[in-house]
Amino acid sequence: MRLDRERRADHERAAEAIGLADTLVFQHTVVTLPDARRESERILEPGAPGPAGAAYKMLRTQVLRRLDSISANTLAILSASNGEGKTLTAINLAVAIAADTGRTALLVDLDLRNPGIHRRLGFEPTVGIEECLQERRPVFEAMVKIAGYDRLTVLPARTRVEQSSELISAQRTGELVQELRSRYFNRVLIFDLPPVLLADDALAFSRFVEAGLFVVAEGKTERQGLARGLALLDRLPIIGTVLNRSQESVGTYY
Repeated sequence: MRLDRERRADHERAAEAIGLADTLVFQHTVVTLPDARRESERILEPGAPGPAGAAYKMLRTQVLRRLDSISANTLAILSASNGEGKTLTAINLAVAIAADTGRTALLVDLDLRNPGIHRRLGFEPTVGIEECLQERRPVFEAMVKIAGYDRLTVLPARTRVEQSSELISAQRTGELVQELRSRYFNRVLIFDLPPVLLADDALAFSRFVEAGLFVVAEGKTERQGLARGLALLDRLPIIGTVLNRSQESVGTYY
């Protein structure tokens, strides 16, 4: 374990020396997330403190262990239907991963039927990932930093896209994902996708991502719907499920 940490630290210093690591120097558009907005949207504070942060850190640690076990750094956040909390899970998981000093997180909005990450974070992007795919705009033009979230980068979608599944299954999308996943050794890519049973986007994109995480909502997600969603994505390794809106208290230790 100690040797792994030392190797990671050596790699980070080497990467920073040649400009390949995500750094704390913002080179992209920087937006501010007001406290009131963050609280109303239930987004974690930088560093993911508190009981809610502890829950997401537990999820982060399990996710990272399972990704590392299959040598993966790309993860699709999935749900069977809408309203199950996948976008909030994607955001807060990315925040929790960015709280790990050995990792950076890139949060990508690929729900091109109903892009919502930028609305949750309270900003209007000037360039979206759809323009990087359709018009080959440089991807760095669309990337956004959130003030205070030093190791987190957001790649938002700006507008709804017709025939979105054709766009995100195209060769250009695969090339972009490969570029993003190979640029920084310590980066984890989190993709927010449309619900599996409401559109074919997640299925179309699944060949470009290495693992999936299913979000289910207590009292909303039907067992049959989850089973159908898992069956559709039978070729994608599903590393776990997240129970959202549970009424059961997990308690606290401190």
